[in-house]
Amino acid sequence: MRLLQSIDSRLATLLLAAILIAGALGIARPDTFLSPTNINSMLLQSSVIGLLSLAVAITMLTGGIDLSINATANLTSITVAILLSKMLPPTGGNVTLATTAFALVVGLLVGFSCGLFNGFLIAILGYSPILATLGTMTLFSGVGTVLTGGDTLFGISAFASIGRGSVLGIPLPAIVFLLAALVLSLLLEARRFGFYVYLYGANETAARFSGINECRLLLSVYAVSGTLSAVAGLINLGVTNSANVDFGSSYVLLAVLIPVLGGISASGGAGRIIGVVLAVLILQFLSTGLNLVFQSSGSNFLKEFAWGATLLVVLAIGDRRYSKLGRGSRSRGRTPTVKADNVIEP
Repeated sequence: MRLLQSIDSRLATLLLAAILIAGALGIARPDTFLSPTNINSMLLQSSVIGLLSLAVAITMLTGGIDLSINATANLTSITVAILLSKMLPPTGGNVTLATTAFALVVGLLVGFSCGLFNGFLIAILGYSPILATLGTMTLFSGVGTVLTGGDTLFGISAFASIGRGSVLGIPLPAIVFLLAALVLSLLLEARRFGFYVYLYGANETAARFSGINECRLLLSVYAVSGTLSAVAGLINLGVTNSANVDFGSSYVLLAVLIPVLGGISASGGAGRIIGVVLAVLILQFLSTGLNLVFQSSGSNFLKEFAWGATLLVVLAIGDRRYSKLGRGSRSRGRTPTVKADNVIEP
């Protein structure tokens, strides 16, 4: 009973939508959609965009946004690809495990630094999140272009075991995405950091008066966002065996759409990570299923139409109390209370 009470109507709507969409597409293409090969393919494809969506989601919870996620991911993969190419043994062959581990740490530090720079612009210099990250998106892309000369880097196989590996038949990138979602969910729902994030997103003024260190909080949030973006870049490097400054140019808008679909309040202060995971699955089901059902050039149009329609339907029939409460707490200037189930009440 307690578990049922903790599931809000938005999550229930998302879960029902995922089941209905998977069932309908499974009936339409029973020979391929629900096959183990296709399920593994969908899990693999959803891992990168899923990690980028988590990176956006945590910033949205504070009332901000990170538009530099894809540029950060690409800069990370480019930096690691160049590093590994420079560290190849003189006699040829593959790099050592220690070298790969070192490159992995460097890649995570690149993403962490990019996120920290975003946080510095927002928390210390006072830039608005959308303008700051729009600027750094261009900046990071420019750095990547300078490093590559606009070319695509190929033949970086050191991360192939991560990008193409599996555990118990489940793609390793999908496991990384789910673990990242689990850790982020626990961090937000069971730790003081999460309480501060929700409180700040619900009412910045109340958060300041409560003694929250605003600069430290925002620096931490955007550093986490950058690190998640770096993980996405490293996984993409392992999957595609290449690095390019233009990879996933359409991912930014999709990574913003997914948290909103998953119930993250655009004004901050409400939403749960499990909703983001369900939204990723829903859009991946639609993308793969429509490509299988309509194997034509029009499938991309239908896919984007279905994404938009799904978002509108879920917003229409789901619980809207998050956004209402968020607006109410700001307009009345009253201190919000963050409860265990992350519902913000005035």
